[in-house]
Amino acid sequence: MNDNIKLAIIGLGYVGLPLAVEFGGKYKTIGLDLNEQRVADLQNYNDYTKETSKEKLKSAIQNKLIITSNTSDIANCNYYIVTVPTPVDAHMRPILTPLIKASESIGKYLKKGDVVIYESTVYPGVTEDECVPVLEKISGLKFNVDFYCGYSPERINPGDKKNTLTKIVKVTSGSTPEIAIKVDDLYNSILENGTHMAPSIKVAEASKVIENAQRDLNIGFMNELAKIFHELNIDTTDVLQAAGSKWNFLNFTPGLVGGHCIGVDPYYLVQKAQEVGYNPDLILASRRLNDGMGKYVAERVIKLMINEKVLIAETPVLVLGLSFKENCPDIRNTKVTDIITHLKSYGAKVDVCDPWVNKDEALQKYDIELKQENYQRLIDKYKVVVLAVAHNEFVKLDYSKTEIVFDVKSVLERSQVNERL
Repeated sequence: MNDNIKLAIIGLGYVGLPLAVEFGGKYKTIGLDLNEQRVADLQNYNDYTKETSKEKLKSAIQNKLIITSNTSDIANCNYYIVTVPTPVDAHMRPILTPLIKASESIGKYLKKGDVVIYESTVYPGVTEDECVPVLEKISGLKFNVDFYCGYSPERINPGDKKNTLTKIVKVTSGSTPEIAIKVDDLYNSILENGTHMAPSIKVAEASKVIENAQRDLNIGFMNELAKIFHELNIDTTDVLQAAGSKWNFLNFTPGLVGGHCIGVDPYYLVQKAQEVGYNPDLILASRRLNDGMGKYVAERVIKLMINEKVLIAETPVLVLGLSFKENCPDIRNTKVTDIITHLKSYGAKVDVCDPWVNKDEALQKYDIELKQENYQRLIDKYKVVVLAVAHNEFVKLDYSKTEIVFDVKSVLERSQVNERL
């Protein structure tokens, strides 16, 4: 690769930081994030996402990585990689504001020959139809004449220490055949298992959004099966283990679908489909089913309490886990909050414990004060426990003193639980 490459990574969250650290080990790299506290933490080698180690972050910063909240620091870069969030609003409509604002910031400093690469999950067409016009307007430059674009969708799986950035195959694309090769070469310089070069930016965008829609559909099917088998008094885990003995059975399990990707990204595809006159019934049905699982779990817990003659208003319930998945501090779009909300709607008092989640973030974002004490002593105090997130710290505990245990993740021994999904 060209030694004159200077990169700017816009957004230093779960996706941007690993990119900044890897590229910062090879090229002059500016990591930009407008959250000054986040920048201060990273400058002190502290990453609350736990996606990179203190040692690796320190090495990158001492090498070629600069962490900053000052937008003007990206002025002299020639590659810009955008990794800002792409959330949805209360009506599940895509919010492109972070992408537009990032494009505006880049446009101020865009020069002839520069390449802007987007990694944020979007529906097909966003890069060229929404972002490029902003870049052109702010910079005064012409797309595919003066500057170029690429799209390489993020595939970060928070908390996954096996399929990390450098070990995955990454999809790449560019706005011209020549730029596609440049973008591909750039990513290949930090990857161990190579790339898949898509024929166009729109194909790359579509490939990402269906990855998570596919998982959402499969988990939705498992959740529907869990509801059916519960009514039939059949253990879902037993059924899945039996079916899983077939060589081509897909290994999915029921559960809550939250986080920054699976519970959000399908709505981006829905938006584009509806714009062109197609209503994606299957995708929407799966979304409704998965979004209702928190309420479903809460109702089953309440029924258990009634059947066991446990007084709902006088018996606190302990919910174990708040993050959207196990062994991960990420609480974005966590559906554990749905369980908590619906338990409270029945008059239950709910306490929450999570060793992975930052207590201040939980309080600020969800008004939840996390219990912090020895986990075994904690669960021994409660008659009712809901294991919502299968953190390693929770799986190894002894639940024998607890009267009612509901295992959302179906990870505990059957003898330790009253019910599980």
